[in-house]
Amino acid sequence: MRRLPIAILFAILGFTGSVQADEPIKIVVPFAAGGPVDTMARLLAAEMQPLLGTTVVVEDRGGAGGVIATDMVARAPPDGKTLLMASQGSHVISAIVQPNVKYDPAKSFQAIAMVGHVPMLLVVNPKLPAADFKALIALAKTQKMTYGSAGVGTVMNIAGELINSGAKVNITQIPYRGVAPALPDLMAGRLDLLPADPPVLLPLVQAKTVRPMVVFGRERLVSLPDIPTTVELGYPDMIMENWYGLLAPAGTPADVAAKLEKAALAAINSPKIQEHMKSGELRGTLNSKQFQARIESDTAFWRPMIKKLGISIEGAAVAPAPAPK
Repeated sequence: MRRLPIAILFAILGFTGSVQADEPIKIVVPFAAGGPVDTMARLLAAEMQPLLGTTVVVEDRGGAGGVIATDMVARAPPDGKTLLMASQGSHVISAIVQPNVKYDPAKSFQAIAMVGHVPMLLVVNPKLPAADFKALIALAKTQKMTYGSAGVGTVMNIAGELINSGAKVNITQIPYRGVAPALPDLMAGRLDLLPADPPVLLPLVQAKTVRPMVVFGRERLVSLPDIPTTVELGYPDMIMENWYGLLAPAGTPADVAAKLEKAALAAINSPKIQEHMKSGELRGTLNSKQFQARIESDTAFWRPMIKKLGISIEGAAVAPAPAPK
């Protein structure tokens, strides 16, 4: 049997349309697997897949505070096949702090939908002799104290420096590779403070292995109604939130972006994702237009604020590990 041209063979077998149309949609996560952004991406992928009628897969590509994955998606074809699951830390903060970033957090992307936002929570070692945030600041003015972060330029670092700037104290940053490596030092008393996202900390608060002190925002957490916010306590600029949202490369056709937005919003409103959001205190879902405005607003706010706080990746010194107390 003679070989038939590929186009004729496809026609005989009944294949119509382009091969590209059958490619799966890929959601790129700018962090390693297992974190809150990765978890949310996998929940979204599972819920969006039947709505879009095509396979949706998740690819974890961590590195450089999220810049590697974000840059990759910014340069991807704007065909709706490559999406980005971003957080405020990976998308806005890293683009400002990291040197030589070649994309713009707002102009290089088409916002699809924001799942929700959550204010960061400050916890301390339960044995720390400070009953509340006011007493904590008073203590920090009389003795050396430390706070843990996931490194210079991360949202944890910024939260710690917002305390230093707003309360006029000098608490020393101790960089770790993430929240998980910092927690044992906090619970053992080798680290004094730790600001992080509530989904990570709330189980430890409930187990009383860490003590909550303040919420970096305007609204109290539902699960911690007795813990005040920084704004309540008189620190209007001491706000640090993280959000999770879905984006596509700039230039994605309007009809494709609209289809993705519709599927994403329907997925977010599914019982499974709503339950996950409730347990992690995520709130405030935004549509494409609202999310785009949020990114532009956050970028405009954080550029001068990060400069004011003196946070820079270049020349950043890594503090030594804390000595046992």
